[in-house]
Amino acid sequence: MRILSAFAIGLVFGLGILLSGMVNPAKVLNFFDIAGTWDPSLAFVMGGALAVTAAGYQILFRKGGAPLLAPRYLVPTRKDIDPKLIGGAAVFGIGWGLSGFCPGGLVPALGLGQSEPWIAFAAVVAGMLAARAIGMLQVQQKPARPKLASGE
Repeated sequence: MRILSAFAIGLVFGLGILLSGMVNPAKVLNFFDIAGTWDPSLAFVMGGALAVTAAGYQILFRKGGAPLLAPRYLVPTRKDIDPKLIGGAAVFGIGWGLSGFCPGGLVPALGLGQSEPWIAFAAVVAGMLAARAIGMLQVQQKPARPKLASGE
């Protein structure tokens, strides 16, 4: 049932992305071109998504209880902003601005039979692998704290 539910939610999300035009990189890039061919319709798509999310969180926090298909809600608890978050957001934004593909619009666009979404997808996967490799290098390079003998 959980897999069927996830599939249905993904299908509705993908259809929304298709209907809103977010699989079209030109539409996305025109949203960023404020001085030229600016297309504000993407702001309405984002605003609609934000409204649905805000309403969902309000229902979640008011109602309480457990979800139907999971033992508990997985709500983010971290509130700190660290360099990894800032760097990741910057790379995400630059990639989105250069390619015109947000990952949410990229996945449905893979089925359109064009090469551009696949190139962008390969770049996203390469970026994820590079970030993982850099993270593993950072963990390995952290100096171990010296252990103190008892009584010191």
